[in-house]
Amino acid sequence: MSTIISSSHKIESTIGCIAQAMKIIGNKWTALILRDLFNGPQRFCQLEKSIPEINPRILSQRLDQLELEGIIKKSFINQTNNRNEYTLTQKGYDLLPILRQMAIWGKNYTNS
Repeated sequence: MSTIISSSHKIESTIGCIAQAMKIIGNKWTALILRDLFNGPQRFCQLEKSIPEINPRILSQRLDQLELEGIIKKSFINQTNNRNEYTLTQKGYDLLPILRQMAIWGKNYTNS
């Protein structure tokens, strides 16, 4: 059964908002990186282990992009060994309800 949504139930107040959000979080692996960071600060190697299919170069690119967008923050935990830790900013934490809904939707419609 399909649901018809009337035009009075607009999702976007300005055309392009969804497209802008997808430019940031729509890249492959980004949602999984954010999922792991919701559990607390993570080092590169921890993120790499939690997403074994990801190429380290791609992981690095995604982390750089998320940092550039202000969604995560990189902190040095050991400057001698050049070890970094990644944490969510408030902007990143604001994505939690969106990712939770994506997880619920994925669970409800897996193999449907």
